Amino acid sequence: MDQLLSGSVAVITGGSSGNGRAIARTFAEEGADIVVADIRDAPREGGTPTHEVIAAETGSEATFVKCDVTETDDLEASVEAAEEFGGVDIMINNAGIFRGENFLEVSEDDYDQLMDINVKGVFFGAQAAAKRMVANGGGSIINLSSVAGLEGTGEYVTYCTSKGAVRLMTYALADALGSEGIRVNSIHPGVIETMMTTDDVEIVGTEEGEMYEQMIPSQRFGTPQDVANAALFLASDLADYVNGESLVLDGGLTNTG
Repeated sequence: MDQLLSGSVAVITGGSSGNGRAIARTFAEEGADIVVADIRDAPREGGTPTHEVIAAETGSEATFVKCDVTETDDLEASVEAAEEFGGVDIMINNAGIFRGENFLEVSEDDYDQLMDINVKGVFFGAQAAAKRMVANGGGSIINLSSVAGLEGTGEYVTYCTSKGAVRLMTYALADALGSEGIRVNSIHPGVIETMMTTDDVEIVGTEEGEMYEQMIPSQRFGTPQDVANAALFLASDLADYVNGESLVLDGGLTNTG
């Protein structure tokens, strides 16, 4: 069976851990060479660095570039690293953080940090990739948003603001870049079993989390592989006519809850 991404090169921010790690490994298994762009190469969940796993276990090439997505020079360097493999075809803007402070207690520093990573990082990551994609005749940009970018939640005002910005940015970029052969789509995960939901927010594995899980029509939380599979579809030629789309990945909760 032909590999879905054979001959492609993907840059993945936040590619060392969680969803980004799963995307990187899945893309490599489907024939893409990978640039893992992250603040650290060691996975948060432990284990061998993602780029080393790819090199050892797949037929694809991989490299790691230290990247703070709040620094535009780092984003440019990450995309530039893809030239080693032939140039970027797929950009996954995955890096992000979560904050859940009471709105009345959010500081300016808290706000700025979250927006710098979750919004600025996506914007300039897309820009860095698009400049090269325009020259190369097209590509696919996938932005990781959240169901929090679709529905407002009073507990997470700042986070919802950032992820809503990513959703509308995706629509605007699809319009701006479509004529250049560049497709831009977003993925909106619900609760995914990563360090963010087990340690940072502590949803998965708690009594409250179990109650929430029962509200999901699919009766389970998502996995990083679920996210990787969605990204694979959007990045591949199977989604050649999918542009400006928000793919909700929450087991059906948003539309039924």
